[in-house]
Amino acid sequence: MKNLRLKAARAAMDMSQQELAQTVSVSRQTINAIEKGDYNPTINLCIAICKALNKTLDELFWE
Repeated sequence: MKNLRLKAARAAMDMSQQELAQTVSVSRQTINAIEKGDYNPTINLCIAICKALNKTLDELFWE
């Protein structure tokens, strides 16, 4: 399932996939795959993304 909440939060911060990827130490392709729903990130990666975007796990990853 696509993660449109992650994509929207990233866009709201005016951050590219590449910038977010560098911030959380993964590849741009990993961020792209998470947004497309092709990759299920680890909890540690989820937490790092949330911190980078000033969001909670509930806001970005859980239904």
